Amino acid sequence: MLQQLTPNLMVDNVNETVKFYQEVLGFSLVMSVPETGTFLWAMMSSEKVSLMFQERKSMLEEYPMLKDTSVGGGLTFYIKIKNVRSLYNKVQGRARIVLDLHKTFYGAEEFALQDPNGFVLTFAGDAESAEA
Repeated sequence: MLQQLTPNLMVDNVNETVKFYQEVLGFSLVMSVPETGTFLWAMMSSEKVSLMFQERKSMLEEYPMLKDTSVGGGLTFYIKIKNVRSLYNKVQGRARIVLDLHKTFYGAEEFALQDPNGFVLTFAGDAESAEA
């Protein structure tokens, strides 16, 4: 049985990515390789959401079939959160918003931003709880 999904994303600069996820989105660094200096790989988390980031050259050594794959291309993440408006207000001017806060046809409030690697993160919460 499947138990957990933690994407390992190819990035150009793991340190820059870690900084963005810490400072803009409030993620915590769980572990990295190496532990200090220029990271080749890092795992980050925020509550129940975990992501891993691996430097492009390092990932291609492990998975050479990805050599023609662009960083950030064609991949989006849908992340449910408790207070979507609070996060939306926090990231204003600190991240590239690609979809403004809006109410969807299925009753959620959502917005999307693009991280430094081009990955699109859509954050969604119930419209009623977003007002709290």
